[in-house]
Amino acid sequence: MIAFLGMGHLGANFVKAMLDKGKQVNVWNRTFAKAQALEANGAKAFEQVTDAVKGVRQVHLTLKDDASVDEILAQASAAFQPGVIIIDHTTTSTAGAEERTRSWKEKGFTYLHAPVFMGPQNARESTGLMLVSGDQQVIDQVMPDLSAMTGKVMNFGNDTNKAAGIKLLGNLMLIAMTGGLSDALALAKSTGITVDEIATLFETFNPGNTLQARLKKMTSNTFDQPTWELNMARKDAGLMIKETEGKHPLTVVPAVANVMDKYIANGLGSKDWTVIAKENV
Repeated sequence: MIAFLGMGHLGANFVKAMLDKGKQVNVWNRTFAKAQALEANGAKAFEQVTDAVKGVRQVHLTLKDDASVDEILAQASAAFQPGVIIIDHTTTSTAGAEERTRSWKEKGFTYLHAPVFMGPQNARESTGLMLVSGDQQVIDQVMPDLSAMTGKVMNFGNDTNKAAGIKLLGNLMLIAMTGGLSDALALAKSTGITVDEIATLFETFNPGNTLQARLKKMTSNTFDQPTWELNMARKDAGLMIKETEGKHPLTVVPAVANVMDKYIANGLGSKDWTVIAKENV
């Protein structure tokens, strides 16, 4: 028997997939109607979180943040059976994941942080990516259950907060990419480029394909071997800002341009433009 707490889009679809695989699942949500709706799929819904976790061997969570995880686990723990394993799929802070692992172990329970790169459809189809780190014996024990929930589970070793950090890193890239696309749309709108023309460009010119090579360049300390000088990159950033000024202002590029200016002022304008990452390497 499994309990799943948090019936948002992700949690609800995780539960539907579990039920399809023949699992017995108790469900709970602050808004009871969301949990109750899953009874049509075979779940058993509870209004009280303590009732949902009674007698279960695993408690899964997909909640909002550290505070909600701590609050709901504190309420639910009154009904935990000995040896229960808490598997938290919530995106949280690294400190929160580390502290919960420690504190729940002291209370006699097992907590494992297992955040995901998955949308609702991934959860429904058991595809996507799940991250884990921490006690390897615990991970080995639950790996069959986790593997059934996703396309791939990535194990990042013994550090209890590593999976949380990796999840934030991945989300940072998604935010940065979306911000960059927003700027691209602003530049396109300012210069009469259509969305179809943007799509046509990206069919051939895919910046994502350069990610691994760019990471290697930024971390190899080869800034003296420029493929695109910082001065030239800054010139182009200036052109982008000017083209959109007074029309559809950019969000990401001006912030990056400010960083470029700092490095140029320090005499690094002739270096490869990836030198802007120098202080972070």
